Amino acid sequence: GRISTCETLLRWNHPTRGSVSPADIIPVAEDMGLIVDLGRWILRRACMECMKWPEGVSVAVNFSPQQFHQRDVLSEIRYALEVSGLPAHRLEIEITESVAMESAEVVVANLNMLRSMGVGIAIDDFGTGYSSMSYLKRYPVTSLKIDRSFVMDLPSNPADAGIVRAIVEMAHGSRLHVTAEGVETKEQFVRLQECG
Repeated sequence: GRISTCETLLRWNHPTRGSVSPADIIPVAEDMGLIVDLGRWILRRACMECMKWPEGVSVAVNFSPQQFHQRDVLSEIRYALEVSGLPAHRLEIEITESVAMESAEVVVANLNMLRSMGVGIAIDDFGTGYSSMSYLKRYPVTSLKIDRSFVMDLPSNPADAGIVRAIVEMAHGSRLHVTAEGVETKEQFVRLQECG
C-alpha cells in the first residue's frame, strides 16, 4: 500500500503521433547506435528526478545489453549519482536475462562493482527469456521482476498462477525482492498477495 520504487519509462511526445512508447523507440535507437547516449541521458535524468521524491522512494532504470557492455558503464553510473546527489541505494539497475546469462567478464565485473557501490540489480521480465537459475547464484542480483505476461491472466489461468507462485518462492528462498509488473486490477493484486 505504499510507493517504494518507480520505474523510468521513456516516452516520445511526437507532434503528430502523440505519445510514442519505448517499445517503438528503443529498437530504433539500438539499430541506429544511439542507445548508449540515450541511456546515459535517461539515467542522469532519472537520478535527478528521484532526488525530488520522498526519501524512501527509489528509481529503477532499464539498461540495454549495448549499454551494459560499455566498459565505462560504471563511471557513467557513478557520475549520474554524483551530479544528482542520489544515494546509490536509491538506484536499481534493471537488466534482462539475456545480459545476465552471458558469462562475459565485463558483465560479471560490472554487476559486482554495482553491488559494492550499493546499487540494486534487478532481472527484468523474469521467466520470459532463456532462464538459467545458475546466474541467480553467480551474480549479486537483488530482485526479480515478474513479467506482465504472467500477471495479465493470473486470476483466470492456473498455469500463470503456478509460474508466479514458483518465481515468488524461488526468489524469497534466495532472499531476493520480487516485483510483479503490469498489475492493473484488484483481482490480480489479490492473487499476487495469495502467492506471497
